[in-house]
Amino acid sequence: MGKCVFLLVLALLPAVGCMSRSEQKFTEEELAWIPLAQKEGLPECSGGFVLAVGNETITADEIITEPVLKHLRPIAQRGAFERFKEQAKPELEYILATKVSNILLYRQAKKNAGEQVDEALERIAGAEVRKYVASFDNDYAKAEEALKERQMDWRSFKEYQKKLILSQSYIASQFPEQRPITYGELTDYYHEMKDEFFVRPAMIKFRLIDIEAAKLEVANPNQGRQQFAKELANELYERIQRGEDFGELAKQYSHGHRRLSGGLWKSVQPESLAEPYDILAAEAERIEPGQIAGPIEAGEHILIMKLEEKRARSVEPFEKVQKEIEAQIALDRRKKVIDELEAKLLQQAELGEKNEFIDFCLEKIYQISNQ
Repeated sequence: MGKCVFLLVLALLPAVGCMSRSEQKFTEEELAWIPLAQKEGLPECSGGFVLAVGNETITADEIITEPVLKHLRPIAQRGAFERFKEQAKPELEYILATKVSNILLYRQAKKNAGEQVDEALERIAGAEVRKYVASFDNDYAKAEEALKERQMDWRSFKEYQKKLILSQSYIASQFPEQRPITYGELTDYYHEMKDEFFVRPAMIKFRLIDIEAAKLEVANPNQGRQQFAKELANELYERIQRGEDFGELAKQYSHGHRRLSGGLWKSVQPESLAEPYDILAAEAERIEPGQIAGPIEAGEHILIMKLEEKRARSVEPFEKVQKEIEAQIALDRRKKVIDELEAKLLQQAELGEKNEFIDFCLEKIYQISNQ
């Protein structure tokens, strides 16, 4: 019965398409069944350490890929090996666990499907190849060049697609019958997560005349720059109150970096304003759009602000995010099934030299990064 259900899922794949990236447990990089090891820039690995997973092997080069090196190189260059090992080991353990579970998942999927699935896989993988070429406007040469950059050829790409399709089909066949998501589950999730995921932060948009005392030229030697800045700001405030255009005055008198745009700032969250402009957050609280605040003394800056827009912090109503919550709960259910399946498969793996293999890879990364 299990094989019948699995083959039915596989047969439906061309009609429904492969699962979206957001629904997949594994990324394309994690499902890289064909070794995509870095071929250049690495010294020869002495010892040829590999890890056996049943009748297959994982090489150190499959772990020490260019993205891994790029991420871990700065850590390796900071200090002693033991410190690097402590920081980097969890990441390599995760990468290795993913590769092992991929091997075991495909093996189980193949066993569950039986040999009769090969013809269907060949047909679907061929369709994926044609789709890939079509994504390059049917330019075969460009598509082939892109594959070379991924260190693949057409044969390995096709095999990769077969394994991806078969594994994802097997995962789908393991899902229990979907029970409806209740209204109570939706509201519970909303109340638990609303302050983390469904908050609309406060936003303000304003124009600013920013007078810096240090940049003013004072005609009267007996008058300090700060006092002159205050008098200029008061004068400008009065002119604005009499109806002069705020933006034009900003272009003429402001020293701020938004001067040429009439002092107009993009919308910002009030709490994100840095000194000396953080004082504007409190001023925006007490006025409404269209009103003027100032002159405001902030160290050597004298500020005049015209509030253009204001939005208070709020929480998205349940009705607006209900569909999003429903999708997330469905995704969480799916992830739980996949995690349980992955854990079960990993328990079956006999990896006697796992720690030695990880240590070997860490030593190679440290050596490459510091040579």
